[in-house]
Amino acid sequence: MRQFLLFFLIVATGITFVSRLFYLQVLNSSTHNLYEDNAIRKVFDYPKRGFVYDRNGELLVANQPSYDVMIIPREVKPLDTLEFCSLLKITKEQFIKTYDKAYHYSPRLPSVFVAHLSKEDYAVLQEKMRKFEGFYIQKRLLRDYQTSIGANVLGFIAEVNPGQIEKNPYYKMGDLIGKQGVELSYEEELRGVKGIKFIQKDRFNRDIGPYKDGKFDTLPKQGKDITITIDAALQEYGEILMQNKHGGIVAIEPSTGEILTLISAPTYNPNLLVGRKRSRNYTQLYNDTINRPLIDRSLQRMHEPGSPFKTLIALAALQEHAIVPEGTVTCTGAYHYGGRRPMGCHCGGGSRDLTRGIAKSCNSYFANAFRKTIGKYNDASHAMDVWSDHIKSFGLGNFLGYDLPIGQPGNIPNGAYYDKWYPDFKWGATTIISNSIGQGEVLVTPIQLANMTAAIANRGFYYTPHIIKDIENQEIDPKYKEIHHTTIDKKYFEPVIQGLNDVYNYGTASFLKVPGIEICGKTGTAENFAKVEGERVQLTDHGIFIAFAPKDDPKIAIAVFVENGYYGARWAGRIASLMIEKYIKGDISLKQMEKMVLEKSLEEEYAKPYAGKPFTINDGAKIQGLHLKADNDQTN
Repeated sequence: MRQFLLFFLIVATGITFVSRLFYLQVLNSSTHNLYEDNAIRKVFDYPKRGFVYDRNGELLVANQPSYDVMIIPREVKPLDTLEFCSLLKITKEQFIKTYDKAYHYSPRLPSVFVAHLSKEDYAVLQEKMRKFEGFYIQKRLLRDYQTSIGANVLGFIAEVNPGQIEKNPYYKMGDLIGKQGVELSYEEELRGVKGIKFIQKDRFNRDIGPYKDGKFDTLPKQGKDITITIDAALQEYGEILMQNKHGGIVAIEPSTGEILTLISAPTYNPNLLVGRKRSRNYTQLYNDTINRPLIDRSLQRMHEPGSPFKTLIALAALQEHAIVPEGTVTCTGAYHYGGRRPMGCHCGGGSRDLTRGIAKSCNSYFANAFRKTIGKYNDASHAMDVWSDHIKSFGLGNFLGYDLPIGQPGNIPNGAYYDKWYPDFKWGATTIISNSIGQGEVLVTPIQLANMTAAIANRGFYYTPHIIKDIENQEIDPKYKEIHHTTIDKKYFEPVIQGLNDVYNYGTASFLKVPGIEICGKTGTAENFAKVEGERVQLTDHGIFIAFAPKDDPKIAIAVFVENGYYGARWAGRIASLMIEKYIKGDISLKQMEKMVLEKSLEEEYAKPYAGKPFTINDGAKIQGLHLKADNDQTN
């Protein structure tokens, strides 16, 4: 028996090795092992990214071919570095830095060495690639913006960072991902799914053909085309009107919540962030700390709402039965309260009911309405909670839930907010009376103002604002078809809407009428302050305007915010009227008004605080130039 023991051991060991080899080479030829196998080269096949169209079918974003030089660090052999760098138009220092980065990522896996070669550079390099082992050229598609508008809406694509790779294993080093705008919001739909080919190599590291006849290869899945709600012609017109001005314009279709325009000024051409110059151009845009073109002012700029907020003051007071539409207040040019400095008013004075109060923007009327609303309850903190709930029902004080990746919540104070502010003081309506004219602790963004206007135009409801209109072979999120009701009864909207209509008929925007269109609107001004070395200094006021049209069958609701734009009707109101006529009529009859807006630059206003010279703000006061830092953050 002992003579057979050695034989059995040899046979058993042989069977074990054969079984293991069979398992590893046949049964366990999984995709995971293929990725780790150094004898197999992985080549990704990037899909066509989905196109982007505007609401009228105009193509905004397409694709163009691009060529990336890829590297597998382990396979790199000694090469003529100077020749290679010359072909790639990079320095030796860049070569070393990029090689080290790629090796740190993975010595075995491919990554991008130089991205976005031009067709000409590709043609020259392709002929000599055989000299540079460990490098190869991979073709993929870059974005091709068919327009120069809507950079903040469209966004851009750029290389993924390590954090994104760690968060989502789909992405590999060198992959492109949507950044900002719809490119980010609808990244998964637009990107598609990349395919992969496994190439077998021999012992000399030469490609010898598809691994297992391509059994494990996958085909790319093309990205889906999307249609966005933006009207490209209206967006372009608005961006032209906002040239040499800072601010934002948001227009919404009240009956659907679809965003018609989302304008941030100053802006930039989206084509600047495509190709090999993308990084340099992005750095220049980022470092422009005066104009800040990368900040989307329509979504991120928080400011006091000014007089447009008076519409909500009235609606809350009506709902709480604190006022009636026909009730009057006599304005003497100021509102006196609590023995304090009176609140000034520029309405011209006289008897004001609700509609005339809105039309003439009477501070006294709305201070009285706010005071009565809060005074209805014995507990001011509880009263503020009730008031705050009414205001928030219009979508203020939150992110609204729209389908864009950035924004600000704004601020709608409640009772707890002021209890914290005044822990040892019995505060009341007169303590916070500035809220009544949109100059208190309330903060809003332009998109919130536009949504508020849409809710008023709809007589008490709104749809969540959204930028997506259609996705190829896919339903859009049903939440964009859900109706959000305000806490205000429908019957209370009519007198407020009549007041907004009278703003155009005989009120503060009577010189902004558009022939043939019945518009409802409201002018507004918000004080503008800057902090300089800890000191709060007043600058030229911001101009605000909200409007919707037509009055009885609204097709567009709009909010315009012009930084340092003086009173609301001066520039913001003109822009709103022109935008409304452009959208409803498709043409402009107000040529003189258009000419005034196009020729007006506010760059001098924005430069005043940096000049170091005295300048006049819009109340006539002289202010010494401040030598502000370029990165100063203006607050309201």
